[in-house]
Amino acid sequence: MTQATHLATLHTYLSYRDANAALRWLERAFGFETTVEFPDGKGGVAHAELRREDVAIIVFSDDGAGYDRSELRGPTTGHGLYVSLPSKEAVDAVFATAIAGGATEVWKPEQAEWNYRCRVLDLEGYEWTFGIHVPGRPMDY
Repeated sequence: MTQATHLATLHTYLSYRDANAALRWLERAFGFETTVEFPDGKGGVAHAELRREDVAIIVFSDDGAGYDRSELRGPTTGHGLYVSLPSKEAVDAVFATAIAGGATEVWKPEQAEWNYRCRVLDLEGYEWTFGIHVPGRPMDY
């Protein structure tokens, strides 16, 4: 029997209608670095991986499937991606670069009872929250 060489981790995958543009936008707006990128032979992306510190995501081209995006219901879609950042200043900075890059504001950076956070929709409607709380850890701020 082979023993695991790492702890369990959770990663998300996202399909984009224009995955090439999404990769470049995620780099500029959210500070991700593309670490792996395989073309699909049709001008799109078969598989790409992006990283920002300990956060890693997978991106690929929608390839005409027309996958749904959740619609806003009030101020939120009700689900999305959450990225924990080390400081309020980092939250403010990613919000500024995202908005400057064309993201849609959902919540400006603000202090909630449990977290300092902001929320935006990316260029294709995925909801991203950036905050200082690390889920699963005590709230000591």
